[in-house]
Amino acid sequence: MRLGLNAWALGLESSAVIGLRTLKIAAGGAEAEAETRRMVSEKIDSVLALQMLALTGGLGATPHRAATRTVAHYRRKVRANRRRLGA
Repeated sequence: MRLGLNAWALGLESSAVIGLRTLKIAAGGAEAEAETRRMVSEKIDSVLALQMLALTGGLGATPHRAATRTVAHYRRKVRANRRRLGA
């Protein structure tokens, strides 16, 4: 049940970040370009970090544990972006 709620929260937080980023990018200019570059870079870094965890056993030994840690990994990243963009 907790995994489902965390996945749901990740979806809500992700939607908020998408909206905030869309507004920033739509405004154009140097800040929009910097945000676009940052977004792509963060996505690449995040997936590589998650792959490293998977390869080294850092996600756990069971599928449930791996899913729980994966959602937690992405929630931390999304939450940080939400705070940064909402400020």
